[in-house]
Amino acid sequence: MRTVIRNGQVFDTASLDFAGERTVVIEDGRIVDMDGGQVRGDQDIDAGGAYVMPGFIDSHVHFRLMTLNFRRLASCTEVEFGIVMAQLSRRMLERGFTSVRDTGGDLRGLLRAVSYGWSKAPRVVKSGLMISQTGGHGDIDGSERAVPECGCEMLHSAFSIIADGPDAVRKAARHLLRDGSDFLKIHVSGGVASPRDPMDCMQYTPAEIEAAVVEARNRRTYVTAHAYYPDAIRMAVENGVACIEHGNLIDAPTARLMAEKGAVLVPTLVTYSAMGEMGERLGLPKANLDKNKVVLASGLESLQIAKAAGVEMAFGTDLIGETQTWQNREFAIRAEVLSAREILHSMYVTGPRLLRKEGEVGVLAPGAMGDVVITAINPLDDIAALANPDRVLSYVLKGGEVVWQSEG
Repeated sequence: MRTVIRNGQVFDTASLDFAGERTVVIEDGRIVDMDGGQVRGDQDIDAGGAYVMPGFIDSHVHFRLMTLNFRRLASCTEVEFGIVMAQLSRRMLERGFTSVRDTGGDLRGLLRAVSYGWSKAPRVVKSGLMISQTGGHGDIDGSERAVPECGCEMLHSAFSIIADGPDAVRKAARHLLRDGSDFLKIHVSGGVASPRDPMDCMQYTPAEIEAAVVEARNRRTYVTAHAYYPDAIRMAVENGVACIEHGNLIDAPTARLMAEKGAVLVPTLVTYSAMGEMGERLGLPKANLDKNKVVLASGLESLQIAKAAGVEMAFGTDLIGETQTWQNREFAIRAEVLSAREILHSMYVTGPRLLRKEGEVGVLAPGAMGDVVITAINPLDDIAALANPDRVLSYVLKGGEVVWQSEG
């Protein structure tokens, strides 16, 4: 099948600018020509002078966390998970996000359903289950638990593997890589959504972190770490972790260390705004709401600190379940302290590096995937307007297939 997009102002990722009107030709899911002239397509789209951009990329999502009501989440069946995850993934695609990096949870059923054509979803790069210590951010069991028979015992859920000690972490890492994880995710500090860990607690030790890093390197991939506080971020980066998720409470010396080590930061500011506004109504416990206030207050400052230090940043959201409708608001939040080009660089340049899909996504060029968003507004002039996709997007295409089209 051939799709032709005519008369659109095409975004050039290399210059982070629009390169003028081009005719984009997509065949069998990939771009084959950027100057198609009079070539005819099975599907012709007249962009009418609008702005043609690569599909959006979100480097921190969770399909498994399909509701903010954690009590309900703990009792969901696989049928319930499947129904809601399929809805979430389809809606995410329709908001323009054609490629995502899922940072924790069992997606095997969803991805099989997509491969069979039973459901629609963005292109997904996944960590699989998160690796956490007992009582860490990934230990989501809020009930009492019997003392394990031995220190090597590992527990798991549809979200994480609980592994204590370097050998157990190594085993968990190897298991996940065997099962097809594209990268590994560990937790080195407390979190907002978990029930039993204070925000400022340190999790894992250098030896445990190193065990995961070595196994990832042996499989030619990397480890990312959930972390908020400077001491946890430093411990992770000093022991080979390549990426930090969130980082809201980072300080200037730690940001400089990240820049020196070449570690990437994935801020996820919109999720704290969404939890702050919607959390109580959706059943988020008070203890979690109180923790959310701490990281919400420091989000924009963390961007400024990271920018000043020269830290490479990616575009992420980390929204849970019902709050995923807020996904595009991350553009507007970042626009308070970052320029449009800085935000687009984080999405179209850094994002593909984390997804390990450079040249395939985040770019409109021959050989790249035919993932396209067409918008009525110039994002270089008003990137915050992308916070309202229903108003400003006219088409979303994945692999040349129209997956959403405005009714206007």
